[in-house]
Amino acid sequence: MTRVQLILVDGLRPDALAACKNPFVPQLLENSLYTLTARTVMPSVTLPCHMSLFHSVDPMRHGITTNTFTPQVRPINGLCEQLKGTKKCGFFYNWEQLRDLAQPGSLSVSAFFSGTVFGYEQANQLVTEASIHEMAAHQLDFTFTYLGWTDDAGHAEGWLSEEYMRSVDESFRCIERLIQAAPEDCVNIILADHGGHGRMHGTPMEEDMRIPIILHGPNLRGVIDREVSILDVAPTITHLLGCENAPEWEGKSLL
Repeated sequence: MTRVQLILVDGLRPDALAACKNPFVPQLLENSLYTLTARTVMPSVTLPCHMSLFHSVDPMRHGITTNTFTPQVRPINGLCEQLKGTKKCGFFYNWEQLRDLAQPGSLSVSAFFSGTVFGYEQANQLVTEASIHEMAAHQLDFTFTYLGWTDDAGHAEGWLSEEYMRSVDESFRCIERLIQAAPEDCVNIILADHGGHGRMHGTPMEEDMRIPIILHGPNLRGVIDREVSILDVAPTITHLLGCENAPEWEGKSLL
């Protein structure tokens, strides 16, 4: 039985993977199927990008264009709604606006640790520990773990600043723990929602739009040699878990 662990590092630029000097990163890439040239959606802002990730349509279709959630006028099932009923899903996050990515009744387990209250450095550790514990305790089929410190560091000190690079390094230490704790049959998907430049993001600049997408699991090796979008992630997960896509989804499985 395949399980899927989706790990998102908010604001992770592809060029930060090598620049952070974390020794786990080259090992991860060598043993994964990946691209460092995937594209996110416009506006390259956290909540619209996450809605597109989970609903496989662009913001003009799901209607979320800022970090304020509004109900969809023409509702589309998201990833967790497609998995509901056959798969157990868990959410672990430290930015509260993500609570609306999954509709009520679609999650088996969730845990929120406020980055504002705990500080994002500590909150990253808390969501990592919760995700590891709950995946094992409840045999979750799909987990989403959100690490928000990188985006907070980018806004505070600048993308590629010393503090930002420290947050990237620490995020990959969390990712290493999450992967090592996962079952052998688990496919781990690591990605960003957007990049950033200066102390901001949200523009069509390449620094904001390019994201890494890494698939780590049995028999997944090499560089993806086609154009990849954040819209492709949800169909990849349903493919791995043997579930159906929502008919409105626009992305294509990477497998």
